[in-house]
Amino acid sequence: MSQTLVPGSTAPVDTVQDRLVRAKEAARHTARLTSDEKAAALHAMADGLLAAQDRILAANAADLERSRDEGLTEGLLDRLALDERRIAALASAVREIAALPDPIGQVVRGHRMPAGAALEEVRVPFGVVGAIYEARPNVTVDIAALALRSGNAVVLRGGSAARESNTALIDAMRGALAAAGVGADAVQSVDDFGREGAKALMHGRGFVDVLVPRGSAGLIETVVTESTVPVIETGAGVVHIVLDESAPEDWARDIVVNAKVQRPSVCNAVETVLVLRQAAERLVPVVVAALREHGVTIHGDETVRALAGDVVPATEEDWATEYLALEIAIRVVDTLDDAMAHIRRYSTGHTESIITTDQRNAERFLREVDSAVVMANASTRFSDGGEFGFGAELGISTQKLHARGPMGLAELTSTKWLVRGAGQVRA
Repeated sequence: MSQTLVPGSTAPVDTVQDRLVRAKEAARHTARLTSDEKAAALHAMADGLLAAQDRILAANAADLERSRDEGLTEGLLDRLALDERRIAALASAVREIAALPDPIGQVVRGHRMPAGAALEEVRVPFGVVGAIYEARPNVTVDIAALALRSGNAVVLRGGSAARESNTALIDAMRGALAAAGVGADAVQSVDDFGREGAKALMHGRGFVDVLVPRGSAGLIETVVTESTVPVIETGAGVVHIVLDESAPEDWARDIVVNAKVQRPSVCNAVETVLVLRQAAERLVPVVVAALREHGVTIHGDETVRALAGDVVPATEEDWATEYLALEIAIRVVDTLDDAMAHIRRYSTGHTESIITTDQRNAERFLREVDSAVVMANASTRFSDGGEFGFGAELGISTQKLHARGPMGLAELTSTKWLVRGAGQVRA
C-alpha cells in the first residue's frame, strides 16, 4: 500500500489503506492470544482509561461545546456526554468483558463421521471488525473491548461530533495494549480521514471481515446499501408497549415511565404506547399524568385527547417516529390483534413489551410479535447487552441472519470445521 508525505517532510504518513493492512496483520496476532492474555490486555485497557480520565473529560468538553454550537439535539448531546461516572462505568464494563468466558475454541457441535474421523464445529474470530457510528464515545470502548476478547482487531469510525473524545479514548486504549504486549494496531480509528475513512471501511473487501453501523436510520441505510463487505444491521428503535385490559395501574405507570424517562435518548426507550380500548378510561389518565410529571410531551389520538386533555394531536408520522427525547405517542386500539397489527406496520423490529396479567395474552404476544426482543411485564430498557449479561454490546441487531437482538462476544465470531482423522479416505 502507498504512503504519502507531508509537504516539507520526509516522514511518511499513513493512508487509510495502510491502517486496514495493519489491522489485518494485527488480527492474526489477536487470534492467537490465549484467554488469559486477552483478559490481561483488557484489564490494562481499563486501567488506561481511568489513568487518562482528565484528558478524556477535557476532550469531551470540547466536543460538547462544539456540538451545542452546531445545534446537536439534546438526545444526541446526552449520548455524547462523558463524566467521571460514565468513564468509571466504561472501565468497569471492560473488566466485566474480561471476566466473561472466552468464546474462541468453543465447540458448537460435533460427532464422529461414519468413516471414523472426528468432526467439530468451533468458534473462531471474524478477523477485522469495522464499526461506523455517531456521537457515542461509549461505543468506542465497548466495541474495542468486545472485539479484543473475541480475538478480533477493530477499526472504528466514530463520527465528527465525538472526534476529540474518541481520539482520547483510542489513544488510551492503544497505549495500554502496546504496554501489555498485544500491539496497538488491534484497535485503530479512521476518524481523521473523514468520509474517506467511512468509505474505506464500507469498501474494504479483503481487509474488513464484517461491518457494524450504529446510529441514525440514515447512517444505517447508507452503510447497508453501499457496503461491499458483510454488514450486521442494527436498527432504529421505534419501540412499543401494549397495555391490555388486565394491566395493573402501577405496572402500566411505572414501566411506561421507566421505559420513556430513565434515558430517553437511547434506542430501547419506548416511543409508542398502545392501550386496548377496554383499559383506556382506567389507564390513559394515570399513565399520561405520570409522564407529564417528568416533562414528557404526549402525542395522542382522538380518544387519548378526550381522556387526558392538553395532548398534541398525533399524526401518521408520529407512529413511525423515534423521538429519542421526552416525547411519546399514545394510541387506543380495539383489540390485541389491532395492537399487533400496528406493531407490524410501524415497528423497526427492535423491542416490544406487553403489560398484562392475562397469561394467554402474554404468551400470544411473545409468540406472534416478530421483533428482536419481545417482553411481557418488563421495561424495554432491559433490552441491552449489559443487562443481558454480555458485559457490553456490539449493538442491537434487527436483522435475522447470524445475529439478532443485543450482540455480545458470540456474535463477533464465525465458525470453522475441524476434522481429525487417522488415515481415512472416502469410499
